[in-house]
Amino acid sequence: MSAHHLRLGLIVNPLAGVGGPAGLKGSDDRELVARALDSGASKRAAERVLRCLEKLSRLCFESVSLVTAAGVMGETSALKAGFSPQVSYRCLDQTNTCAEDTKNAVEALLAAGVDMLVFVGGDGTARDLCSVVGDRLPVLGIPSGVKMHSGVFAVSPEAAAEVINAAVKGELVDIRLQEVRDIDEAALRQGHVKSRFFGEMLVPEFGHFVQGTKNGGREIEELVLDDIAADLRERMDSGVLYLVGAGTTPKALMDDLNLPNTLLGIDVIENESLVATDQSASQLEQRLEAYEGKVVAILSVTAGQGALIGRGNQQLSPKVLRRIGRDNVWVLATKSKITQLEGRPLLMDSNDPELDDIWAGYIDVTTGYHDHIYYPLGRSHTTELHS
Repeated sequence: MSAHHLRLGLIVNPLAGVGGPAGLKGSDDRELVARALDSGASKRAAERVLRCLEKLSRLCFESVSLVTAAGVMGETSALKAGFSPQVSYRCLDQTNTCAEDTKNAVEALLAAGVDMLVFVGGDGTARDLCSVVGDRLPVLGIPSGVKMHSGVFAVSPEAAAEVINAAVKGELVDIRLQEVRDIDEAALRQGHVKSRFFGEMLVPEFGHFVQGTKNGGREIEELVLDDIAADLRERMDSGVLYLVGAGTTPKALMDDLNLPNTLLGIDVIENESLVATDQSASQLEQRLEAYEGKVVAILSVTAGQGALIGRGNQQLSPKVLRRIGRDNVWVLATKSKITQLEGRPLLMDSNDPELDDIWAGYIDVTTGYHDHIYYPLGRSHTTELHS
């Protein structure tokens, strides 16, 4: 199975978990943390992240580029594990990092264009990340805190490395919204558990090959297409222009909306009504030039080839694609279709190598109702597709 290159963002909260051995019920109270450190409490975060990175190095060293923060917030551990990380943020006080450092580091990693974020900490660190990332990017926690009630953590540092390796190998890595929760440490020290919901983040995890539609371990395609259509319809908003691409998977949406469909063309809908059918590249360019609102492209993956753009939908010219934007492309595929690729990336062939390079990376693929995976999108003009 081929491997793909992953730009992995790494953030370490070096103080995460120091309050645990001291019985402090957390590490958010800086005064108590200082007392724990003065009493000789160890900083376990560095050891935890090193365990993950050393396993990751053994699994897929050549396929991962680390982008991190300077010193104890990631760089030091990355160097110990043999990586040569790109440093995107430098905190002013290496001995007393704070929540603002975490948030600033996240902003820097997002600006650096990472594919996935991995952090070392507990619920407090997860809360800090969630306030910046939201559901913009998959996030995975390496457990190191005292409180880990959120659903964003791997079961161990080594397990986190396994999930990352699966993404690199092009395996079926699901991404799901998981809750970020935190407990009031002061109340906990008084014997009261007060858990608060702070938000949700996308979390990469291994899912079952089939979810909700089983028949002898194989997908029932008609049911899966109905599930995908239901997911899309639930996500669609008024006042948004949707370009519905070719293929039977997008057709399932049009059938659900009771709208006619050009099976091998591009149709345009807005507010669940048909606006135009079988549009050419020039027609789409003119329409989008006059349209000021948000535009979403709904595209399927061709069976066997794994082509997303450039095979049967050349009407989506580079000009149209730039107007839409990568984040507004909804990719549809059954898990059976993805499995048939045997780890090969989806094909990006826009006839604009610069655009192909910009869009290459990992992308969300809708595989069912509230069922998504994270899968690589490759470039047609490089040998990466055939490695």
